[in-house]
Amino acid sequence: MKRYICIHGHFYQPPRENPWLEEVELQDSAAPFHDWNERIAAECYGPNAASRILDSEGRIIDIVNNYSRISFNFGPTLLSWMQRKQPEIHREIVEADRLSMERYSGHGSALAQVYNHMITPLASRRDKSTQILWGIEDFKSRFGRDPEGMWLPETAVDLETLDILAGAGIRFVILAPRQAHKVRNMESNEPWRDVSNGRIDPTTAYLCRLPSGGSINLFFYDGPISQDLAFGELLKNGSFFKNRLMAAFSDNDRHWPQLVHVAVDGETFGHHHLQGEMALSYCLHLAEEDPSVALTNYGEYLERHPPVFEVEIFENSSWSCIHGLERWRTDCGCNSGGHPGWKQDWREPLRNAMNWLRDRAAQVFEELGPRYYKNHWHARDRYIELILDRSYENVNRFLGEHASGASSPEDVVNALKLLEMQRFAQYIFTSCGWFFDEISGIETVQIIQYAVRTIQLAEELSGQFFEEEFIRLLKRAPSNVLGDGGQVYEEYAKPAKVDMLRVGAHFAMSSVFHESMDAEEFSCFSVSADTYNRLEAGRSRLVTGKGRLTSNITRAFINFQFAVLWPGDHNLTCGLNYLHSFENYRKMEGDLQAVFNRGDLAEGIRLMDSYFNKSTFSIWHLFKDEQRKVVHALLEPSYQAAEASYRQILASNYTVLNFLQWLHIPAPNLFRDAAQYVVNTDIQRLFSEDELDEERLEILAEDAKRWSLRLDDRTLRFIAAEWISRKMGNLEETPEQTQLLKEIRNVLGQIQNLSLGLHLWKAENVYFRMACGMFQQMKERAASGDPAAMDWVEHFTVLGELLKINVT
Repeated sequence: MKRYICIHGHFYQPPRENPWLEEVELQDSAAPFHDWNERIAAECYGPNAASRILDSEGRIIDIVNNYSRISFNFGPTLLSWMQRKQPEIHREIVEADRLSMERYSGHGSALAQVYNHMITPLASRRDKSTQILWGIEDFKSRFGRDPEGMWLPETAVDLETLDILAGAGIRFVILAPRQAHKVRNMESNEPWRDVSNGRIDPTTAYLCRLPSGGSINLFFYDGPISQDLAFGELLKNGSFFKNRLMAAFSDNDRHWPQLVHVAVDGETFGHHHLQGEMALSYCLHLAEEDPSVALTNYGEYLERHPPVFEVEIFENSSWSCIHGLERWRTDCGCNSGGHPGWKQDWREPLRNAMNWLRDRAAQVFEELGPRYYKNHWHARDRYIELILDRSYENVNRFLGEHASGASSPEDVVNALKLLEMQRFAQYIFTSCGWFFDEISGIETVQIIQYAVRTIQLAEELSGQFFEEEFIRLLKRAPSNVLGDGGQVYEEYAKPAKVDMLRVGAHFAMSSVFHESMDAEEFSCFSVSADTYNRLEAGRSRLVTGKGRLTSNITRAFINFQFAVLWPGDHNLTCGLNYLHSFENYRKMEGDLQAVFNRGDLAEGIRLMDSYFNKSTFSIWHLFKDEQRKVVHALLEPSYQAAEASYRQILASNYTVLNFLQWLHIPAPNLFRDAAQYVVNTDIQRLFSEDELDEERLEILAEDAKRWSLRLDDRTLRFIAAEWISRKMGNLEETPEQTQLLKEIRNVLGQIQNLSLGLHLWKAENVYFRMACGMFQQMKERAASGDPAAMDWVEHFTVLGELLKINVT
C-alpha cells in the first residue's frame, strides 16, 4: 500500500511597516540586522531556499531548495516586503513552486493565505470575503496560477469561512486534529463516529459539506509529531525526524494510501531551531531515497486519492487556543508565558474597540463611497490590484474602471483615501495583536497604530470625530504595565502619527547633512525642492527652500516652504508650512539669512517661530532610520574625541599589555577596554572597505587572541560574512581572477581564527554553483598543463576546505 509524506510550513511575520510610511523602521532588538524581517530572512527564509546536506564529516555535499519539496504558504504582507527588500529569496520561493509542479504531477506546493492574518471566524462576512479574495489575487500575481489550497490564520475556522473559500475555487484547507468533531465513511454509509479531542486519523483527506450545498476538502495534520517538531528536539537530527514520520504509518485498520503530514510555523526551520532547515533537508533526502515512501503535496494526494470519509468540524476552533477562539477576544489563559501574574483581560475591550472602529469606517465608506465609485464595495475587493501595483498608470486604469465618472484631483485623493481607510480597517484585526501577553507589546501597538491611521483617514474624509470615543473604549482595557489601553494609544501609538508637514520636515532636516535636496523618492512619498539655498558658518548651517510633496498612495500633495537652522551641536530646528506666496517665502529667507550671517542664532529661532506660526519641528520628528544617521552626524566630533583617547591609551600601553600577558597578570580594565574598542573598530572598518588590508587584519587578529579580547561577535560575524559574500559574488561574475580568489581564501582563513561563527550561506551558495561549473572547466585546463589554471584550482580547493564544501 502506497505511503506518502508531506511537511507543511506556515511562513509568516506580522506586518511591521509604519502605517504612514509603508516601510519597516529600524528595530534595535534585531541588531545587527536592520529589522526582524531582515534577520529572520537571513536565519530562515534564505537558508531554506538553499539548504545544505552534509556528509559524515560535516562537509556540504549538496545545496537544495527546501520549498520545492515541502508544502508551504507565505503571508502576503511578508512576501510584499520580501519582493522589495530580498528579491533573490522571493524569486527562489516562486521558482520552488514551479519546480514542485514538475515534481508533483502539476500540483504546486505553494498555498495562498488569508491576506493579513485576520482571525476569520471573528470577522464580518464582508471582511472574510475581501481577505480571501485579496489572498487569492496576491497569490496569482506572484505564482502565476490559481491556488488550490489556502491557509487559515491560526487554522481558525467556521463554516461560513469554508463556504466562501469553496465559492472562490479553493479545494482544500489544513486544520488541527482537535478541530474535527465527527467522521463517517461515505462509501459504506457507516454512522457518524465521534473523533473529538484529536482522535481523528490524520492520514487521509476528508470531505466537509457546507451550508451552501457545496463542499471542501480538509486535511488534519499529525498533532503529536507537529508539536514535537515545533517545541521538541526532532530537528536535532534529520534521520531521527524521518524515522519519527515513518513510525506514524500503520496498516492496522487503514485500508487507504496513507499520508503522514505535519504542519508548523515555517520559522521553525532555521529561526526557532538553529540549522533546522538542514535537518529538514536531510529528512527529505532520506525520504526520497526510501522506496517504501514518496514525498507529495496536498494537491497531488487529493487528485490521486479523493476522500472516502466525510467530516464535521468544531466551528470557532483553532490550532493555538484550546478554548477555540478565546485567545483573540478574552482572557482564556492562553499566553506566551514568562510573565507570572499577568492577565489578558485587555483582549475583550480591545476587540470591542476595534469592532466599533470597523463599523464607523464602514459607515463612512457607505456614505461617501457612492460619490466616487460605481460599486464601492466591489472597488474595495479589487483594491488589491493597487496594493500590488501603485504605479501611476495602474491607478489611472483602476479609477477608469471603477470610478463613477470624471474626477477632479481632489476627488481622486478622496477616492483613494476611502480605500486606504478600508485597508487599515482590516489591518487592525491582524491576529498577532491579541496573541501575546500585554496590550503595550509591539504587536498590539502595531494594530493600534493601524487604528490611528484608520481614524485619521475617516476624520479627514467625513469631518466627524472618532478618536475620543475610540480612546474611551480602549480605557476599558487594563494593562499589566501601564494604566490602560488609552495610555498605550496616547504614548505608544499616536506619536507615530504622520501628516504631510512632518514628512516634508523630515526631508528638510535630512538635507542639512546632504549636499542638496533634489527630487527624491522616500517610502511612499515623492519630494522635490524647486528652490534650495544653504549657508554655512563653521559647523553652523542654515538651509531654506520651497518644494512639493506628494503621496504616491493617495496622490495628496502640498506645496511647502521651509527653513532649518543647525548651530553645529545636537540641536536642530526646522520650520515648515504651506507655501502661500513666493513673496512671503523670499522675505522669510532674506530675514533668516541676515541674522544667520551676523551670527545671531537665537534671533534666527525667534524669527522661525514668527514665520512658521509654531509649525516647527526638531530632530525628534525625523523618522527612525534617518534620525539615527543624523544623530550620528551630530555626535561625530564627540565620537572622534573619545576614539582618539582610546587610541592614545592603547598606543601608550601596547607593550605593557604584552608584558602583563607574558606574566599572566590580568590587564587593568582601562587598558583592556581601550584595546577592545580599537581592535573591534579597526576590524569593522577593514571590512567596510572593498580592498581589505590583509596584513593589518592579521595583526589585529593576533592582538585579539594574545590579549584574550572580547570581540563584538554579533556585529563582526555579520559584516565579515557580508564582505566574503560580496567578494564571492564578484568572483562569480569574473571567475578567472586568481588574485581575488586568493584574497578571499586568505581573509577567510584569518577570520576563522577569530572563531566568530560566520553565517556564510550566501558565499557557500556561490561556491557550490562555481564548483558545479567553473571548477570543472579549470580542472580540465589544469590537467592539460595550464599553470594559471593549476594555481586557480589550488586556491579554489583550499577555499572549499575552509567553507567545508566537498567538491570531489
